[in-house]
Amino acid sequence: MRGEEILITKDNISVVQLIPANPVKQSRKPGSAKGMVWMSDDFNETLEDFKEYME
Repeated sequence: MRGEEILITKDNISVVQLIPANPVKQSRKPGSAKGMVWMSDDFNETLEDFKEYME
């Protein structure tokens, strides 16, 4: 997390090296998902399986 490299060894042989990833900096674009999300007309309706519990 601090940018350190970590080396994992087995029987004194290096098997894994973890290096910090450079975060991809993307600027936020409000509205970029417009038209990609929808809700069905019956979104707020009680599910058939639960109607008996709601009575």
